[in-house]
Amino acid sequence: MDPILSIAGVSKTYDGGFRALEPVDLDIERGEIFALLGPNGAGKTTLISIVCGIVTPSSGTITVDGHDAIRDYRTARRRIGLVPQEVSVDAFTSVLASVRFSRRLFGKAPDDAYLEEVLRDLSLWDKRKSRIMELSGGMKRRVLIAKALSHEPDILFLDEPTAGVDVELRRDMWKLVHKLRAKGTTIILTTHYIEEAEEMADRVGVINKGRIIIVDEKAALMAKLGKREMTILLQEPMAAIPPALGEWDLTLDDDGKRLVYVFDAKAEHTGIPSLLRKLGDLGIGFNDLETSKSSLEDIFVDLVHEPQEQAA
Repeated sequence: MDPILSIAGVSKTYDGGFRALEPVDLDIERGEIFALLGPNGAGKTTLISIVCGIVTPSSGTITVDGHDAIRDYRTARRRIGLVPQEVSVDAFTSVLASVRFSRRLFGKAPDDAYLEEVLRDLSLWDKRKSRIMELSGGMKRRVLIAKALSHEPDILFLDEPTAGVDVELRRDMWKLVHKLRAKGTTIILTTHYIEEAEEMADRVGVINKGRIIIVDEKAALMAKLGKREMTILLQEPMAAIPPALGEWDLTLDDDGKRLVYVFDAKAEHTGIPSLLRKLGDLGIGFNDLETSKSSLEDIFVDLVHEPQEQAA
């Protein structure tokens, strides 16, 4: 099956010479939830803005459900819903009127039953007659989502959708995203909240300094790059790691009461048996062992701090 969105060689250099986006090649599969992770200023919003026709690319092509996003802009754009970072809506318009207006902008026939369903999903139905200026910040963000969904898009972009919102709205957002995906909507979300990617995404891409570093299925990424830690609870605090333990990747924690060993669980030899034997040879006693695997956040931090030529 062809991807619903295909980005090929898309880059952006501004007039002043600033290179906001290196050439990006990325295919998004139909019906998937894709999370694009990156620190502030990494190029996430630039890439989304180009796909949505807000920013003109310096190079490359974009195909949206078989339609060229530049030559056949209107047809391609009708398939896309965008929830931007910034809350920018007509403050004096009612919620329902604002959502109806967004639907008309895309040439869709009136369908108040569908809009009611969207507003109910977002806990906005009771606020449908309220002017947007009367809503809280969280409710205004819900209105942005409703407007993006008003024309029944096949692809929904969520640009930092829960930045600055409360925990309740964040959880509601996650539920809504899963419900939309169940209906066949393709979701692309940019975030620097790692837990959002872990909660929702099928695949994860990491972008830094305008360059896509890696794209992979979430589980595969964690298996490929995730490290494991073994914490050894020592019987006696250790002032420093003995030179005889130098061949293992060890650190001291908790004022010398814990010896932490980082290892690759998929390696042929983890080094754990030899480490434990060496501790016995050195007369270093311990009371317990604990193991844990790294989170997606650990992987993300490692990736964005790698030299670009090594990470690419």
